[in-house]
Amino acid sequence: MSSSNTHPGSFVVCSYFVAWAIYDRNHNVIDLPAQNLTHILYAFANLDSNGRVFLGDNWADTDKHYEDDSWNETGTNLYGNFKRLGLLKKANRHLKVSLSIGGWTWSTNFAEVAANPDKRAEFIKTAMELMDNLGLDGLDIDWEYPKNSQDADNYVSLLRELRQAMDAYAAAKGDHIPYLLTGAMPCGESQYSLLRLNEMNQYMDSFYLMAYDLAGSWSNAAGHQSNLHGRDASIHKAVQYYIGQGIPSHKIIVGMPIYGRGFQKTNGIGHSFEGVGPGTWEEGVYDYKTLPLPGAVEYYDEDTVSSYSYDPVKRELITYDSPLVIDRKAEYIAQHQLGGAMFWESSADFRGDHERSLIGSVSNGLRRHAPLDTRLNHLNYPTSIYENVRNGFE
Repeated sequence: MSSSNTHPGSFVVCSYFVAWAIYDRNHNVIDLPAQNLTHILYAFANLDSNGRVFLGDNWADTDKHYEDDSWNETGTNLYGNFKRLGLLKKANRHLKVSLSIGGWTWSTNFAEVAANPDKRAEFIKTAMELMDNLGLDGLDIDWEYPKNSQDADNYVSLLRELRQAMDAYAAAKGDHIPYLLTGAMPCGESQYSLLRLNEMNQYMDSFYLMAYDLAGSWSNAAGHQSNLHGRDASIHKAVQYYIGQGIPSHKIIVGMPIYGRGFQKTNGIGHSFEGVGPGTWEEGVYDYKTLPLPGAVEYYDEDTVSSYSYDPVKRELITYDSPLVIDRKAEYIAQHQLGGAMFWESSADFRGDHERSLIGSVSNGLRRHAPLDTRLNHLNYPTSIYENVRNGFE
């Protein structure tokens, strides 16, 4: 079994692309800064209680026709975001695309499915079919979160069987480039301490640390949501735990937020608050590209390596990563020989050539130490149900 598809000689720069970005956010695949990315995680696929993995928005994912899409093609063809991603992969051979399964909303059935061999088999069969039909480079498990030791054991079983299926699929196609099996991993001690990380490591290529939401509406006081050091919870503490459990440093990818979390009626970090503000799309959560809000000043905290904005009139604090913080995190990643950076999610960033783009900032920062990952993606899918995928979008 292969799980050594990330190596320390180059860095991963990965971002989630969310299906719903094409609606009110008006953010499309073509807007992704491909030159500054090595991997894309597509959010999300769902899973039912029988283990079937299925796409969450067929119109956005596979059906939507863009301006240059024909309505007169014969046969069954792929459209929507996944056609756009296929074209992007073809034009940028270094860019790998994985389908993320689960997420915060759609993790409900993971425990039941992972506990049952028949349901695991259905999960693997249907997930692999999606990977093949859509022309993808891997699968990403976003189980939020295993709650006990039984869940943790069953998670390992799911990964083991999925890795076996991926290796068999690659062998059948004569593929020399392995397919990626990754996971979105917790940074809260109560969650990561449950996991069988050393056993998971045998099967996984990368551990994408969700190194954000360390503070928010649920907190007792206004705090940093993605601080590198300090406090009870920090990115460094989580990284050290994963390494201590036997995860090679080059498999650890540090997640970074492209959004801020708000605290209202507060005197600052460590102080009480009342409310979290309206947010951009949901209460208390602000697109990074809107920050700092008018009237607020951006601050950098050197001790914790974190940033935030504060409006003294509104007494509103928003915690988020600035380009300076991202640059310091890039230095940390290089210093500790970690695998790279991951972002949630692309629609909230400034455009790729903007000086405040976070994806651009981390790419530039990491490139000072080593090149970005240029290993080739997959383009050959002779058994896809979609004619244009089988034909390589010729």
